[in-house]
Amino acid sequence: MNVLLGVTGSIAAYKAAEITSRLTKQGCNVDIILTESGSKFITSLTLQTLSKNKVYMDMFEEITPSEVKHISLAKKADLVLIAPATANIIGKIAWGIADDFLSTVVMAAANHTPVYIAPAMNTEMYENPIVQENIQRLAERGYHFIEPKSSLLACGDLGKGALADVDKIVETVLNALQ
Repeated sequence: MNVLLGVTGSIAAYKAAEITSRLTKQGCNVDIILTESGSKFITSLTLQTLSKNKVYMDMFEEITPSEVKHISLAKKADLVLIAPATANIIGKIAWGIADDFLSTVVMAAANHTPVYIAPAMNTEMYENPIVQENIQRLAERGYHFIEPKSSLLACGDLGKGALADVDKIVETVLNALQ
């Protein structure tokens, strides 16, 4: 099964390494799109080593001239997982903004491929009515959410917004692929 993992700019991005490792060990092929802000928290080399695949970051990098990469990745994916998903990527997808590699691939995939989103952000951001409206908007359109957990957050706040446990994320993806 082909999983497309989007990794965005949250401190929880380091958990994408464990998600990649576990999915790969379960026999999944994991293609990864790492956003620019995500690359500030985890390196493409780490994710490439664990997935055994190129990590995509630059939408305009010419890899195979005969192939439009954001379309071919969208068609190849059996499931799209964004973990961690920031308020920014949730808002972009909710309003049809496709201005980077990840949002463009999601826009191309969402009509035929299930998209799972695992938010990770500060409680105040997660509970912001605009973020909640964007989540509701996407859920109404068939996007799936893996709820964040309540925990002590990186900033020191205690509340809902921490990335769901890796076990829960991997289990959700594997169940969806069956």
